[in-house]
Amino acid sequence: MTYKSPLLSRPGAVEDTGLDAGVAAHYGEPLREQRALATGTAVVDLSHRGVVTVGGPDRLSWLNTLSSQQLTNLQPGVASELLLLSVQGRIEFDARVIDDGSTTWLIVEAAEAAPLAEWLNRMKFMLRVEIDDVSEQWAVLGATKPVERLSGRLVWEDPWPHVSPGGYAYSIVPEESHPGLERPWFEYLVPASELAEVVEGLPLAGAMAADALRIAAWRPRLGAETDEKTIPHELDLLRTSVHLNKGCYKGQETIARVHNLGHPPRRLVFLQLDGSQHTLPAVGSVVFVGERKVGTLTSVAQHFEMGPVALAVIKRSVSAEETLTVMDGEEPYIAAQEVIVAPDAGQVVGRQTGFLKGPHR
Repeated sequence: MTYKSPLLSRPGAVEDTGLDAGVAAHYGEPLREQRALATGTAVVDLSHRGVVTVGGPDRLSWLNTLSSQQLTNLQPGVASELLLLSVQGRIEFDARVIDDGSTTWLIVEAAEAAPLAEWLNRMKFMLRVEIDDVSEQWAVLGATKPVERLSGRLVWEDPWPHVSPGGYAYSIVPEESHPGLERPWFEYLVPASELAEVVEGLPLAGAMAADALRIAAWRPRLGAETDEKTIPHELDLLRTSVHLNKGCYKGQETIARVHNLGHPPRRLVFLQLDGSQHTLPAVGSVVFVGERKVGTLTSVAQHFEMGPVALAVIKRSVSAEETLTVMDGEEPYIAAQEVIVAPDAGQVVGRQTGFLKGPHR
């Protein structure tokens, strides 16, 4: 059944498409909503997100053996992020993780919940774990500041852009200068039956606002920045989703090999698009250097302060000094790039304990 949020009945609500189908793209004033969300005076309806629970005494040690993240000693209320990888190290699932002391909650993109629950059920064998897809019973609300009305509810606080224990930054920008610091992010779990009541009287921002802030924070998203070949290094996801010193898990060999070489085949880049045009290029548009195809536009938005911005995944070999052109059909968009994942990550980026300074807007 196709999900439709009850908040689509709000005045001015325009339903989104793609990854955010089922919730409002905006409520009539996208840029005003985005500013309100950025300043912490609005919340965003993310009730289309998938929610999978893992219960039982073996839940954390079991998830630890399956995933890229160290979860054995995860404390209640502490947010984390995990990846489930293929044998080749390619991203299959990306989950936000929060444990309440008896249950581990996995918040995922809408299309991930059912296949994730199915995959986990196939992997549980004789262990004391219980997996449930509870997406219909639970909804998610996003915010950039703690919401007083939601205090006491289970909340996932995005670790991005901080380097988690055992993680590693592939960005050339020092953590203290990372634009992700301008976008703290909280995702609250509320019973779906209480969603309309919980947000009554609260200003709402649409999913377009949340995505614009995500792009400006250089935060990759499964289904947007990923394809069937994506490995975590390309998106700087070793920062929050991978523990390099934990035990064996599927895909670990690729994680270690690429990390030790320091050369992921592609790299995530932030684009500041020429604002002279009145339209935005479509997601999936080809990125060029001169006449050479070098990548794909993966996310694009109108930011309330910076204007048109985007994320793209391009070939590692593209020089950081190149001006890029995004081609939407016959329409060219000139784009200045800001390096997120360094072209030679192992040489440019400091290890887990330090960074070299690089350019930033």
